Amino acid sequence: MSMSITFPFSCRSHSHNTTLHHPISYAFHLETLKPTIKILIHPQFGKTSDSFSLSSYRIRLPAIHSAAGDAASVTPPANSLRQLLASPGIHLGPACFDALSAKLVERAGFDFCFTTGFGISAARLGLPDTGFISYGEMVDQGRQITESVSIPIIGDGDNGYGNPMNVKRTVRGYIKAGFAGIILEDQVSPKACGHTQGRKVVSREEAIMRIKAAVDARKESGSDIVIVARTDSRQAVSLEESLWRARAFAEAGADVLFIDALASKEEMEAFCRVCPLVPKMANMLEGGGRTPILSPIELDDVGYKIVAYPLSLLGVSIRAMQDALLAIKGGRMPSPGSMPSFDEMKEILGFNAYYEEEMQYSTKTSQPRLEREPYGKQEDTKDTAPSAQDTVVEVVTPEVYNGEYGRNSSFSGIWSRKLRVKITGRDGFEKLDIRIPAGFLEGVTNIVPALVGVNIKALLDDADLEAGGKQLIDFNDTMGDRIQVFLE
Repeated sequence: MSMSITFPFSCRSHSHNTTLHHPISYAFHLETLKPTIKILIHPQFGKTSDSFSLSSYRIRLPAIHSAAGDAASVTPPANSLRQLLASPGIHLGPACFDALSAKLVERAGFDFCFTTGFGISAARLGLPDTGFISYGEMVDQGRQITESVSIPIIGDGDNGYGNPMNVKRTVRGYIKAGFAGIILEDQVSPKACGHTQGRKVVSREEAIMRIKAAVDARKESGSDIVIVARTDSRQAVSLEESLWRARAFAEAGADVLFIDALASKEEMEAFCRVCPLVPKMANMLEGGGRTPILSPIELDDVGYKIVAYPLSLLGVSIRAMQDALLAIKGGRMPSPGSMPSFDEMKEILGFNAYYEEEMQYSTKTSQPRLEREPYGKQEDTKDTAPSAQDTVVEVVTPEVYNGEYGRNSSFSGIWSRKLRVKITGRDGFEKLDIRIPAGFLEGVTNIVPALVGVNIKALLDDADLEAGGKQLIDFNDTMGDRIQVFLE
């Protein structure tokens, strides 16, 4: 009897200096527990030949767990966040505003992150954080974020979207959406960013009741979501009022305390002396908020446990898009160094993982014909007792359809040549100088839209017969930039 399990895995080719992603299958003979590993080799390397050696690859295989074990080993997000809060040191959390930004935070190695109402209002509505965004929109955006990552997320719950009964509904909704924590504040409605003008807060009694309602909703839901109690009373009333409210929130059952828009390091130190056993949250508003920007070491010394960076991702995204749009408006593509390659984008968004998982469900009619070629001599299992240490490797490579231009066509040889695209501004400064495969015709026009309409294919057909390099194109575009294309 045998059993086969398929997993995705990555391997690195030292000879080709690249990392590829292939599906891998474990086939077990249950009597001997002898594994057979099947690897689908990337078409880039062609069919398996005698020169191919698995020794040129560093292979990392995932551990095998039972389905029951995996389910039992999954830690609820709130538990993960509580473990983080109980661990030594200070913990930094960028604020995301959609699923993609959350993915980037996780890929960067952060242990958790926040959502930002400021950012979600900007990205989802294109509107300021002045109370336009609703509970339904925030919880929907939050669900998309939590489903896209495995790290715990602390959600911006604004002021709970109403009275204590609304707060209970908000907490239940955030729990169902998969949040590990929720930030609840004491602003009136409509609320707004705490570092903007005209902040107003509800009464002490109502502010405390909001936190008590949140604690009750957590208990009634059987959850352990972390409740971060925020007060905006420092700017709305006074420092003394904000310190009083922080103590009251801790007594009402808040897990983390947060006074927004403290105005000095001394005020931050005074806050961290309140209820010293309750973790404190700092908000490092980038670009000119009311709170002084301190380093993580300084914040740790002051007494903070977690730190939010609410605008970094949104801010750099806005500037990058502005720069790209300026380039496109000028008839140019954004410089290659300012954006990831298409392959990198596909990897970030999960295309490769999707293709690997898709292979598990492919059928004979939905996948290319596979040609099986055994690697090395197979062991005769009838005459030799298999060892648990032995592994048989079978390499499987799909045939590649070469399309209109086959391997032996004259046009296929052009892929061994390169196109050099050079743009010099009218001020004499170089704006672009890149090299791409000469066969990548569509890529040329994507990089330089001014080349649309130029029959580059005809130029390549003539130039391919010449030895050495040749200048194919040299003209000035409507912006006065000089565009040159060379075949090398």
